[in-house]
Amino acid sequence: MKFYLFLLMSRHDHYLVLQECKHVFLWFVEQEKDPGFWKEWAQRTLKNALNLQDLNKNVAKNIILFLGDGMGVPTVTAARILKGQLNGQNGEETQLEMDKFPYVALSKTYNTNAQVPDSAGTATAYLCGVKANEGTVGVSAAAVKSQCNTTRGNEVTSILKWAKDAGKSVGIVTTTRVNHATPSAAYAHCVDRDWYSDGEMPDEALQNGCKDIARQLFENIPDIDVIMGGGRRSMYPRNTPDVEYPGEKKHNGTRKDGRNLVGEWTDRMKDKRGYYVWNKKDLFSLNPNNVDYLLGLFEPADLPYELERNKETDPSLTEMVDVAIKILQKNERGFYLLVEGGRIDHGHHDGKAKQALHEAVEMDRAITRAGLLTSIYDTLTVVTADHSHVFSFGGYTHRGNSIFGLAPIISDIDQKPFTSILYGNGPGFKLVNGARENVSTVDFKQNNYQAQAAVPLSMETHGGEDVAIFSKGPMAHLLHGVQEQHYIPHVMAYAACIGQNKDHCRTNSGSPFLSHISPTLALLLSVKWLLC
Repeated sequence: MKFYLFLLMSRHDHYLVLQECKHVFLWFVEQEKDPGFWKEWAQRTLKNALNLQDLNKNVAKNIILFLGDGMGVPTVTAARILKGQLNGQNGEETQLEMDKFPYVALSKTYNTNAQVPDSAGTATAYLCGVKANEGTVGVSAAAVKSQCNTTRGNEVTSILKWAKDAGKSVGIVTTTRVNHATPSAAYAHCVDRDWYSDGEMPDEALQNGCKDIARQLFENIPDIDVIMGGGRRSMYPRNTPDVEYPGEKKHNGTRKDGRNLVGEWTDRMKDKRGYYVWNKKDLFSLNPNNVDYLLGLFEPADLPYELERNKETDPSLTEMVDVAIKILQKNERGFYLLVEGGRIDHGHHDGKAKQALHEAVEMDRAITRAGLLTSIYDTLTVVTADHSHVFSFGGYTHRGNSIFGLAPIISDIDQKPFTSILYGNGPGFKLVNGARENVSTVDFKQNNYQAQAAVPLSMETHGGEDVAIFSKGPMAHLLHGVQEQHYIPHVMAYAACIGQNKDHCRTNSGSPFLSHISPTLALLLSVKWLLC
């Protein structure tokens, strides 16, 4: 019998790991056995918590919403462990960037007609501030899915538009197509989330005057400052070869109206320091100081998974966020930025937990980068999810067990091993000779392994439980407790003095914001206001 010793570095200490075959046993350093170690750690945390008593009531010049599509609480925990293990740690003691945010709340995600929601109805809630039916974006619950004639009069606007109307710069960054469910609720009013272009719409809807989502991206709010993601094929006439994949017909344009939306945008922006890019090289060739408008469409549909991304041609979410903020922050009035880690959701639907969790870790990197480019004093940053998934991990795994590894026990029913990660339903359901597949006979650590599921489905489903809201910056404390999902944009608008709630933004004397900031800063702002 062979034994192997490893010395792993954690953020607090060294861990001695004794590994025998596939089972991992951990002997922790003496420090962790000492109650004083944990008490000292708790006291440091307590001191940090006491500092939060001085609430940040500044006005939010900037607002950033990070939306992890499908990033339920189990996904957050598993991503935390993965992040640590990628850095050579056990993982459990690691902190995600969002873990460091001072305020955490829970969001109730149901749609008006669905106990377990979809990404369209939820996007309408956290962007437009009203609950809506599943499958619809930017319309109230009075609108009926796929019925075009229920659109008119039921449109609702988003916080992106409220910010734009207030003179702020606005941006959308996503790893999905830019006309997918999450980003589309920021600008579109559509009773069917799948009407990506007019090529996906029924003739009746077109005859009744409904517009496809790609068209609405450029027409409803024509001067969105930054747009980055995928979705090229929805912007070009049908059968137009894609610039990157000219020989693959599946990537050809889909528009029936013959319009070239990218060309129209480029013509409109040529004298406004506007640039269109479709690859990483062109993106990085731009100097953000010389760019006021940016349209970046890097794939015909969704961007590739982070684990499969061509790092020479496709930018990461972190890289896109970096460029977006550098462009948007030039506006003295501030900005609103929506960032979606959209392929977390796709990984889970495919039953590919490794893809999903690496997407979540990449979004956490983007959150870190945004924090370095902004200030907690004038930037409200919120991280949340639209919904969860029927994803879980368990099995009494030992400390430091690979998040993609086996449970330390076998089933006492079928006498077979099982992975810690499992799904309640999905494509990972598989029978071999009428019994559950023995996972030890397959490579369950490969990138596209589909974890075992209890119920066979071609696509795994969403989960219905609450999701977390992490927040920091001005008025972040208003995101507390258990809230309805549609509450989120109202807090953001209140913090930034845009949209509906503005009465608190001036004192009786008319001086802006003085009751919400420190006396020293108030004095400085008063002098500036009097001199202007």
